[in-house]
Amino acid sequence: MGRHDINADAKRVFDTITAGGAVILPGDIGYGAGASSPQALQRLFVAKRRAPHKRHAMVGNYELHREVHELGSREQEIVDAITIDADLPLTVVAAYRADHPVVAAVEADTLAASTVGNTLALLVNGGRLQDEVVRLCHQAGLPFLGSSANLTGTGTKFRVEDIQQPIIDAVDLVIDYGLRKYHHYRRSSTIIDFSTMEVVRIGTCYELISDIMATQFGITLPADPGRDALPSGHLREQAQ
Repeated sequence: MGRHDINADAKRVFDTITAGGAVILPGDIGYGAGASSPQALQRLFVAKRRAPHKRHAMVGNYELHREVHELGSREQEIVDAITIDADLPLTVVAAYRADHPVVAAVEADTLAASTVGNTLALLVNGGRLQDEVVRLCHQAGLPFLGSSANLTGTGTKFRVEDIQQPIIDAVDLVIDYGLRKYHHYRRSSTIIDFSTMEVVRIGTCYELISDIMATQFGITLPADPGRDALPSGHLREQAQ
């Protein structure tokens, strides 16, 4: 009992994925399941019962985002206002550098399942543990990819005891930090495609992100129809 040892836990996660394993780890926006090797990622894909069109996201931090993504100055200002000034979580979708060592280390089929056209999704501000894991991976030139630790369509899980058994069975390490910071949103991260300035998913802190976009940059984002109308937050589902 006592404080979480973030550095030691990050090393455990790093050692597990370096050995080809998969992990469940806490983030501010909920529990995620991730891996680096194609075999472990495929194991998670099967366990989650994901549709073929579903993508992996690269787990990132701000430093990796700046190195991998290619954004115009205004778009970068928006990302900085959200993730640095306001310290909010955000999944950034943007054009990426395919020659970056971390991206180049992703196996071709895995990269194809993690990108849309010339864009790559990368989570920024996932939490202190995730940031430290990404720092270790970045230092080693190792990619770390994944998604929410849940069966597809069942919503983000904010406690380990709520994660379904097939997901638990698919990983080699579970890090339990209890109830997660943004549990009251009951959604995963907000995703914005900065190549089109399109909201892909309404998620955690969306009302704060929307206010920053409106008051600081004059950009009006779509209204949130609410969880009852759109539980996943994916606006493309609403359009169908």
